[in-house]
Amino acid sequence: MRDHVVIFGEMLWDCLPTGPVAGGAPMNVALNLHQLGLNSRLISAVGADEEGEKLLGFLQEFNLPLDLIQTKTDHETSKVLVDTSDPENIKYTIVSPVAWDFIEWSEELDRAVEDADAFVFGTLGVRNPESLKTLIKLLHHPTLRIFDANLRPPFYDFEVIETLLGYADILKINEDELEIFADYFGTDPSIEGLCFHLDQHFPMEIICVTRGSKGAMIYQKGKIIEHPGYKVAFQDSIGAGDAFLSGFIKMYLEEKNPEEILDFACKLGGFVATKKGATPKYSEEEVHREIR
Repeated sequence: MRDHVVIFGEMLWDCLPTGPVAGGAPMNVALNLHQLGLNSRLISAVGADEEGEKLLGFLQEFNLPLDLIQTKTDHETSKVLVDTSDPENIKYTIVSPVAWDFIEWSEELDRAVEDADAFVFGTLGVRNPESLKTLIKLLHHPTLRIFDANLRPPFYDFEVIETLLGYADILKINEDELEIFADYFGTDPSIEGLCFHLDQHFPMEIICVTRGSKGAMIYQKGKIIEHPGYKVAFQDSIGAGDAFLSGFIKMYLEEKNPEEILDFACKLGGFVATKKGATPKYSEEEVHREIR
């Protein structure tokens, strides 16, 4: 059974009007996968400060392994200022630099990725050259490599993105990111136009485009499979895309067909959208029971 997943990138406190909430896309994915019964481990860093201790304590509440999370004495734990005035279009101000900007390569990290069944990474976690250098070294392993674009202006660079695309087996982007990618590559801003271009230039197995409440699409070998999503009692969009990706990874590793992969991914994304915050505690049975 393939169930060992390593995730690389940011972990942080989302500073909401109602108070701080633990977050960061890679951390959210790690927690969701853990709750889905997979063996997930997070490569990240916190500061040697009170916020870092609290963030590690939060992960311990989920029994998530902490062995690949580094502690930095010269950089503080990450914080993000969150504007929730429009619940369907959350805005983020990401403080820089912070601890996870300086993730250091080690033999322990290298072995973890080499032994994993899948390795997940994005763009925000490598906005600093130090963490980027570490990620590139880890990407040389032929582990299944899943690139979650997760663009956060102004913290992305298309020279870096093109490098990361060269390693990706699976790419996940949302509709807004599709338009940004299409503009950069000079393609038609449609899933067909962009995915055909990427398919010709990068060695990817699957491109997945999420469409919020409208569901998602998979492009694979010239074929597009769609899912309309689930109609849910919406609370907020924080973490819904991360939950979608987690559901996608679980079903992909279980070798389900594209329709089954999309169905469960949309179901889990919809479930998290019915809850406040990015990482509600749940069981897989609860997801199936509540989202039909």
